[in-house]
Amino acid sequence: MDNEILIRLCIFFFAFAALALLERLIPRRSKENNKGLRWRTNWSFIIIDSFFLRLLAFAIPLLAIGAAADAKASGIGIFNLLEWPVGIEFVLSILLLDFAIWIQHLITHKIPFLWRVHQVHHSDPEFDVSTAIRFHPIEIVLSMLFKVGLVYLLGPAVLTVLAFEILLNASAMFNHANIKISPKLERMLRFLIVTPDMHRIHHSIDRKEHDSNYGFALSIWDNIFGTYKAEPYRGHQEMEVGLEWQNDKPTKFWWSLWLPFINR
Repeated sequence: MDNEILIRLCIFFFAFAALALLERLIPRRSKENNKGLRWRTNWSFIIIDSFFLRLLAFAIPLLAIGAAADAKASGIGIFNLLEWPVGIEFVLSILLLDFAIWIQHLITHKIPFLWRVHQVHHSDPEFDVSTAIRFHPIEIVLSMLFKVGLVYLLGPAVLTVLAFEILLNASAMFNHANIKISPKLERMLRFLIVTPDMHRIHHSIDRKEHDSNYGFALSIWDNIFGTYKAEPYRGHQEMEVGLEWQNDKPTKFWWSLWLPFINR
């Protein structure tokens, strides 16, 4: 659709800047000493990820939003075969897409090769808004292929897919942000969406903890399937973020890019 990339970029940069500012004003955990190097590495990932997605667009020029337009034109997908009200279709599409991303996230923790790639995200030694953009390009490409297939299966409207992509990116930045939210408000938010405190547990070095709270946008799936964990064993201030072997090497971009192929 027209201006799709511009709309997404504007929302992305606004959300990132707003959350980065809140991290300075109301941090949840103490500030780190090596933030500059780590942020350069994490921003390098989103730059190279965008490059690989552009390459993928040459091979599959539809990606997620284009796939929705093509599915509509071709009459492919469940919702294109049903004449349901727009509002019902929108809500169901968002729920199904978010559930599919939850399943995808769960699988990346269970299949050894996918975990080797996904651990690049978990190897960030700190947890803040920049962690949300730290994904290996292999994972980004595989995730996009999965979404394209899902869009063809479901046949959601183009605007629905755009809304979901924005929701997914914005919620990922929000739930990775190092911001302090009042306990009362945090408990209320958890009934519907994944909060920073909830997702931080997923980044614990304790395997039992990072095999929980897989949600990115909606919090309901972890509650339904028994993967929800309310609090870390050591509390949010004392819990360690990262992986069991954690060191400072993941702050370096080229080392992190090669991490899936390092035997550990």
